[in-house]
Amino acid sequence: MNICVFLSAMDLDERYTRPAREFAKLLGKGGHTLVWGGSDVGLMKVVADGVQEAGGRLVGVSVQFLSAKARPGVDEMVVARDLAERKKLLLEKADAVVIMVGGTGTRDEATEILELKKHGHTDKPVVLLNTAGFYDGLKEQFRRMEDEGFLPRPLTDLVFFAEEPVGALAYLEESRGVA
Repeated sequence: MNICVFLSAMDLDERYTRPAREFAKLLGKGGHTLVWGGSDVGLMKVVADGVQEAGGRLVGVSVQFLSAKARPGVDEMVVARDLAERKKLLLEKADAVVIMVGGTGTRDEATEILELKKHGHTDKPVVLLNTAGFYDGLKEQFRRMEDEGFLPRPLTDLVFFAEEPVGALAYLEESRGVA
């Protein structure tokens, strides 16, 4: 399975890197391919290292203005013209999506896939990995959107909330009939 991971390119505390490393190891050992922003810095590097060390494949989609931070030695690297093309390519190459901790770029990418799902333009499973409670507030906001009628479909049709890496990968494999 090609699993797109949206996540931060910042160097982060161990409470965020440990679960990211754990998920990466599970992904690689499971024979899956990481599809990610292609950066060789921060949490993106942690995940790419973990997947590669565990025997998984790496497919990066960088963007021209970040190409100097692109990871060398990957199985495939595409350099997009801009962020819009990057998001499009990431989603085209993915069978499933995991949203890990991140900033505005991660939120932008997450919103894009959830909008596509909301409108029935994709059926790819999406997991929000709520590491260290990072997305507790967002989870609450999504529930409020659902409760107050802002979502045309049940929240559970759009996204699965996982608290641990093993639950995130298990959901994806079950959703895609891989095991």
